[in-house]
Amino acid sequence: MAWIDQLMILPIILPMLAGTLMVLVPDQRQFKAGLGIASMVALVVLAVLLLLRADSVPGAEAAAVQVYRLGDWPAAFGIVLVLDRLSALMLLLSALLGLAALTFSLARWHNAGAHFHPLFQFQLMGLNGAFLTGDLFNLFVFFEVMLAASYGLLLHGSGTARVRAGLHYIAINLGASLLFLVGVSMVYGLAGTLNMADLAGRIPAMDPADRGLFEAGMAILGIAFLIKAGMWPLGFWLVPAYAAASTPAAAILSILSKVGVYAVLRLWLLLFGEGAGASAGFGGTWLMAGGLLTILYGCIAVLATQSMPRLAGACVLVSSGTLLAAIGAGQVAVTGGALFYMASSILGIAAFFLLIELVERNREEVGADVLAVTREAFGTGEEEEPEEDAVGVAIPATIAILGLSFSVCALLLAGLPPLSGFLAKFAMLAPLFTGGQPAIPAGSWLLLAALLLSGLATVVAMTRTGIDAFWTSSGPAPRVGLVEIAPVVGLLVLAIAMTVQAGPVLRYMQATADGLHAPAAYVRGVVESSP
Repeated sequence: MAWIDQLMILPIILPMLAGTLMVLVPDQRQFKAGLGIASMVALVVLAVLLLLRADSVPGAEAAAVQVYRLGDWPAAFGIVLVLDRLSALMLLLSALLGLAALTFSLARWHNAGAHFHPLFQFQLMGLNGAFLTGDLFNLFVFFEVMLAASYGLLLHGSGTARVRAGLHYIAINLGASLLFLVGVSMVYGLAGTLNMADLAGRIPAMDPADRGLFEAGMAILGIAFLIKAGMWPLGFWLVPAYAAASTPAAAILSILSKVGVYAVLRLWLLLFGEGAGASAGFGGTWLMAGGLLTILYGCIAVLATQSMPRLAGACVLVSSGTLLAAIGAGQVAVTGGALFYMASSILGIAAFFLLIELVERNREEVGADVLAVTREAFGTGEEEEPEEDAVGVAIPATIAILGLSFSVCALLLAGLPPLSGFLAKFAMLAPLFTGGQPAIPAGSWLLLAALLLSGLATVVAMTRTGIDAFWTSSGPAPRVGLVEIAPVVGLLVLAIAMTVQAGPVLRYMQATADGLHAPAAYVRGVVESSP
């Protein structure tokens, strides 16, 4: 096994070791902060190397899948980690979000609780393990690691609102974990394996008498994933939980809904693709319908909310619904556009969560000064000398940076040109109407209408919020540290870079979609791997 293949396990081992060491030195917060940043920088470097490895020979099946066998057991009997373009993409996105959120927390949030840093590392461990694992049982294990850490992060900073939302979050996700375990048990009882690639090879030859029960088990498993993805009507917990979380916790938790989407995308195309025999396309209509309804529900939440944190949570719902509906369309080109959209929305929503605290800090510092309003309305009893007419308005640099960052977030989340959100939506919609089919399906028109509606709703909500936050406020610029604004700008710069380099990025996404819709190379690479 080449040395670079050994890197596959490091995204799991590195945060696990860092988190364990942090637990052993409970009173050294500066040490924990330094170790955490070093761990996150190393994870970003590892993710870039693994992404380059997964994409090293475009179009070559041999390079499409890399397999790491723990204990050198055959894949059908042991634990395997599998690296392809999709898992490499998700590793990079989670590492970038982790680095941005952890850097932001160094201003003050990491001091709000004794166990923030180890929980943060264990969160990354669970995320990376879920993206790399090649079997359903270890997917469940890493889901539980990820969720256990998220329970602590959601409660970080204490407060009644966080405790209330945290208890709801814990209860809902424990129920989802129970469904996950029930579904996995049914699948194993009928198929005799939990390895995803091995399972894909056994489904076409499954006994017709067992197929209905197997599909029921997969449906239960799918419900667990869709709860985590926030699909309507299962996602009612998401907005209150994310809105109540501390700023860095909300930023890293925002990718958790995409873990559910990742699991649906991976398993649906692997197990119920064209080669699945009688089970081909199972549940696709439900994915499309559920995604469209989630977009509608998210639009209502976007328009109804008067709170920026809840607005960001509603945007998470809209993005999850968009991805689920695009996956349900079942077209390779649409899936490529959906992956582009997923990367853009993850960066934009995380940046928005981080930006919210800085913008609301300005509003808090300005406040509602009743005395000033009274003086303005009734005067002070003294004659004031007329002032000379000012030419223009001086805008402090901090306000300008915050306002510009808010505008970029608005463009990304609404999917307006010229940024990557618009390009992603166009990449999703174009294949639905230019495929040469004699009649355009009704689902295509519904997805078009849903995306237009979500964009309009986001524009209205973000415009209203921006006017309230920037135009109706007056007073001194907020105090913003470099470690707070740098992560926001960094994430937005990455989103802009995706726009500038849209061609290469979309090529990678399309190659990823091609591999997902034709999983023969994935199955062959995993099943045929030998000690």
